[in-house]
Parts: sequence; structure tokens; C-alpha cells
Amino acid sequence: MNTRIAPSFLNASQALTQVSQAWDADLVKQLTHYITIPAKSPMFDADWAQHGLIDTVVQNAFEWVQAQKVVGLTLEIIRLPGRTPVLFFEVAACSGNSKQAVSDQTVLMYGHLDKQPEFTGWRADLGPWTPKYEDGKLYGRGGADDGYAIYAAITAIQALKTQQTAHPRIVGLVETCEESGSYDLLPYIDALRQRLGDVGLVICLDSGAGNYDQLWMTNSLRGMASGTLRVEVLTEGVHSGDASGLVPSSFRILRHLLDRLEDSASGRLLPASFHCEVPADRLAQAQATAAILGEELFKRFPWAHADCGGSSRAMLPTTSDPLQALLARTWTPTLSVTGADGLPELKNAGNVLRPYTAFKLSLRLPPLIDAASAVAELKALLEDNAPYQAKVTFEGGAGATGWNAPGTAPWFEQALNAASQDYFGAPCGYIGQGGTIPLMNMLSTGFPKAQMMVCGVLGPKSNAHGPNEFLHVPYAKKLTAAVAQVIAAAALA
Repeated sequence: MNTRIAPSFLNASQALTQVSQAWDADLVKQLTHYITIPAKSPMFDADWAQHGLIDTVVQNAFEWVQAQKVVGLTLEIIRLPGRTPVLFFEVAACSGNSKQAVSDQTVLMYGHLDKQPEFTGWRADLGPWTPKYEDGKLYGRGGADDGYAIYAAITAIQALKTQQTAHPRIVGLVETCEESGSYDLLPYIDALRQRLGDVGLVICLDSGAGNYDQLWMTNSLRGMASGTLRVEVLTEGVHSGDASGLVPSSFRILRHLLDRLEDSASGRLLPASFHCEVPADRLAQAQATAAILGEELFKRFPWAHADCGGSSRAMLPTTSDPLQALLARTWTPTLSVTGADGLPELKNAGNVLRPYTAFKLSLRLPPLIDAASAVAELKALLEDNAPYQAKVTFEGGAGATGWNAPGTAPWFEQALNAASQDYFGAPCGYIGQGGTIPLMNMLSTGFPKAQMMVCGVLGPKSNAHGPNEFLHVPYAKKLTAAVAQVIAAAALA
């Protein structure tokens, strides 16, 4: 799409009214049912094909889209052999009431329907598969990440059709492997490349928001390198009184290996190759966002509290400086241990020196660091020259290179600010996200000139992947209308 600034002919008030009515009358109900289905991503359900739950949510979405009878929309479920299914739709370009010439480029809308596993710690009256609508929030696994996307996308398109507003050709790609690293997605993109067309705008509805008070665009995504580090010292467990002191603890060796990777006092990753410089434009945007959000950048998390001498002390963040807090979760590499094996439950933990310890490692990478290279370096770093000649293995898992947004065209920047002002009464904000959306790097490579509208409903405390995940419905309504308005602006871009 060229750089000519294009207005939108969508009536914002009418669009928001229509979209809000659709959310209240139908979309909340659809997502409530969706939440009840534990359609876990293949990484967390190896027998997903036999269980049929992913197929169920795809079929449900398919039937709902068909029932909307969107003018000019075609729809199909595509299944490549041995792959998770995708939902693909296409809407022809429309000149609208104005009969104006519209852009010959395509808008690609993206979302996913697979889910993270249950996790623990849900509020007593909530659960991952037991939805609850309370104070404008729909609680349950997957509603916000990212089941709402297909429903919001079609609702936005329907708003354009109702007002007979001009829009470019629109295609939609909804996958079911995102939470497993989207390893099935690239084969579908290759298979559908001709049908995707010349993509000039990508709308990805799988990201987050800095607050619920304005439209937020994601300008970067961290990458990820993961794997399982396993240390074996014995072929079977033995009495700790007999062996400890002579047989090295597998946990101590594992801890020593992690010291090669991370400074445990500061959390800083030690290999320089895992770090990169923050680009000047991203730093400027981070400074502006830090000024908007301030202490909310770290107050948003459910910090633990401890009683000490009759007073309560809250857990502290790594920094209380808003800018550094923002950069720490968007451009700084960070190690997390997300799982462990070889450790019995406390109630079954006898005095035994265990034969092995295994940790699942999740390494968040800056947007400009190649994930495959990071996994290879991790393996070499952790396996080489094992202490005591212990058996050390690092088995690489899911990985994805991060993403740094392309430059913003004038028409796109204007469209985003206009939509944010019309629906939120505030300018558009720009924020990096600490999570990973593998599709974005793929699409930026495949469509290097496309503008990227990466947005979503995962705002403060929405807690995707964790307990008490919720979808903020009032924000979702405004975001849906804003998406419609940006698509209308793209018609003349």
C-alpha cells in the first residue's frame, strides 16, 4: 500500500453500537461455550487428533461464521496430512456506496483456536474450563488468548458490510498450533501463498494492551528458545545418608550448569550473543509508553505478600523505573524454569539421593536474536565439560525468533490514531510484548512491505497462560470497532 494518507468513511458511532450489540447478544455466549472445551495445543495434548477437541472448536467457529452470512465471504476448513487444521476465509474487495477505487492489496487477519493447559491457582469459584462472566470480564482459558479473534474479525467485517463501506480484499487464517510454536503454520502459508495474495496489511489479534484506555499496537515481540536440561548421576535412587557427600547431587550439578547461563544474583544472562541493542525508534516509543503507564508496568502483577513483624511486605520487582521495567520484559533475554522432573511431591519425598533432575527451560530472547542459533548455543554451553562427568543432556524444544515491527506508513499511523481517538478518546500507544507470536516473523519475511496491526485484549491482569485468565469485554468491543475502521482506511491507502 502506498503512502497516500487515506480517510475512513466508516461511521464510528454506528460501528461501535453494532459491534457492542453483537458482543452482548452473541459473542460472549459463543466464547463462553468455547472456554468449556479443553482444546489444548498439541504440545500439551499429544493425542489431540484422537480426542477431537481442536476439530470441535474449529467446526464450531466454522458453523458460526457461516451463520453470519457475510456478503461475499467464502469459508473452508483446510487439513494438510498430519497437521492441525486451519480455518481460512476470504472476502472480496468492495467499493461500497461511494463506488470508489480500492487498494488492490490484501488484508490478512490472523488468530488461533488452540489453548494453553489448565495450570494451577485458579480462584475458588473459577476454573480453566468453567467460564464465568463477571464485571465485564469473561474468565476461562483461551477466551482472550486467542479464541475471540475469529469472532471479532467477522464482527468487524460485518460492521463494514452493514454500512456498505469500501474495503480491500480480506483473507483470514486461524490456526490451531500457535501455543506449540506454530510449527504447522508455515506449511499452510506455503500451500496458501497464491491465495493469500499481495498482503499489504496484517491484522494479528493475538497480542496485548498496556491498559484498557486506548488502542495499543505491538511494536516488537521477544523470541523464545526452550528445552529440557537433564542431569543423571545414578541409575537408581539410594539412601541419602549412605551416598550424600560422595555422590554429587544432580540438583547441585544442574544449578552449577545454570550458573554458566545466568547470574543468579541479578538474573542477567551471561552470553553476550543473547543480547542486542534496542533500536532508537523502539527506545523512543518505550520512553513514551513508560510515561503513560508509569508504575502500572509492575503493579499489574499478582505479587506475593509476606507478614514480617506485624506488617505486610510485598514482593519487589527487579526495577521500579518504568522505562527499565518496560525494556526488561521486551528487549532483555530472560531465563525461566517452567517445569521439573525427578522431584517427588513433598509428601512422598523420603531421604533418598535422587538419580536425576530435569528442568524445562524457557529462554525469552530479544526480538533481533535468532532462535535456532540460541538453541544450539544453549546445548553446547550446558552439555560441554559436565562436572564429575555426569550425564548431561539438553534436548531442544519449541523455539521461535522474535519480531521487530517495520516502519509505519503515514496512512497507517493516521488510521491508528483516528481509531484510537474515535473509540477510546486517547491516542494510539505502542508497546513491546514479552511473548512470542511465531507468525509475525514469518509474515514479515514473506511480506516485507506489509503494515502490521498487531493488537489484542491481553491487558493488565488478564493473565494468559496462568490462572484466572480473562477477556476484558468492554475493551474487546472497542478494539473490534477500531479494527473495522482501520480496514476501511486501508481501502484508500
